[in-house]
Amino acid sequence: EGPFVYLSLVGSVAESDSIIASLWKEYGIADARWLHSDPTVVSLEILTVVLDSLLALILIYAILREKHYRHFIQITLCVCELYGGWMTFCPEWLTGSPSLNTSNWLYLWVYLVFFNGVWVVIPGLLLVQSWVELKTMHHEGSDRKKVQ
Repeated sequence: EGPFVYLSLVGSVAESDSIIASLWKEYGIADARWLHSDPTVVSLEILTVVLDSLLALILIYAILREKHYRHFIQITLCVCELYGGWMTFCPEWLTGSPSLNTSNWLYLWVYLVFFNGVWVVIPGLLLVQSWVELKTMHHEGSDRKKVQ
């Protein structure tokens, strides 16, 4: 999403001739907001590029080094992703989805549902993983207190 943010801040995806813009132009057929620098989408993507990228790097470090704060960061990152997806699509749904092209099977089910669904399913699964891990740690801590 970094290139999208850059293209949106210096113009728009629709105006750009760069190779990377062609990817966003293709997705823009399904969701026109990505072609014309929709302020809501751009502002959410700025937050995603800055905050979520930083959180992802911290999370990688925490996983590799088995840090105690791993699940806190993982939960925070997952909630950020889910909130970003909600704020990207909910206003569009509330206004009748004027920017979404749902008339074509490919655009609706592959571009909009599948590709955006990945950003719901993976954070959802990671939230469940953190829940189970925190529950296990809590029970292990409770068991140690009972033994003492």
